[in-house]
Amino acid sequence: MSVVLTNTDERGVATVTLNRPEVNNAYNAEVVAALLETFTALSVDDAVRVIVIRGNGKHFQAGADLKWLAQIGEMDAAANLATSQRTATAVRALNEIRVPTIALVHGACIGGGTGIIAAADIVIASHDATFAISEARWGVFASVIFPQLNAAIGTRQVRRYAVTCERFDAERAKDLGLVHEVCERGDLDQTAAPLIEGILMAGPNAVRSTKRSVMECAEEFMSDELYDHIVQQHADARQTAEAKEGFNSFIEKRDPSWYQGRSE
Repeated sequence: MSVVLTNTDERGVATVTLNRPEVNNAYNAEVVAALLETFTALSVDDAVRVIVIRGNGKHFQAGADLKWLAQIGEMDAAANLATSQRTATAVRALNEIRVPTIALVHGACIGGGTGIIAAADIVIASHDATFAISEARWGVFASVIFPQLNAAIGTRQVRRYAVTCERFDAERAKDLGLVHEVCERGDLDQTAAPLIEGILMAGPNAVRSTKRSVMECAEEFMSDELYDHIVQQHADARQTAEAKEGFNSFIEKRDPSWYQGRSE
């Protein structure tokens, strides 16, 4: 079974489903490759009018598979750079895809999951959803999704949540602008339906041009120079002693060495 499922109905609504429920849809090399392949194919399919992104199982997306990241971190610089390039390119492809995108979020949306939804045009979350930009907890940082997060919630909020790694709920995510609508658990499709209908009622070319123009006016298309810079940062961070300790603390289910415990 593919780790990313894709289906397009007769109206042109493409559904992209993250499909590693056994690990809460945590991403690894296979998921990144499948997402990049999927977004590339959908971007040139004129029959596609809107893309819906969701996750199978109990959670939308639980961030990176840290055991996989630990393995990559032990490889050479070239392997780490290639991994970061593919990850950044997948998020960039989603952000800049020409058709509207809608993310439907339930359960956990952590780390890279917040990058996915920040790159989407519309985000609907159910009340059970929880969010965190948690990479620093493990000794790395999420540079490849910072451009999308900055655009979604502003640098002031990213500067808080990316350094505290704190979890926040769907209502807080809505207040921040990371989520547009919050619904009851199980009502994601019902809440999305009128938004999808609105997109389908509008002219396809007008919708694509509108999305592009809005992003151009806000200067949200990433430059190649910025892309290269954040990818290198992302790759370098994974190879540090701090990252190795962070990954090991996760695998061994213990606090990292830099944490001295709560103050009395």
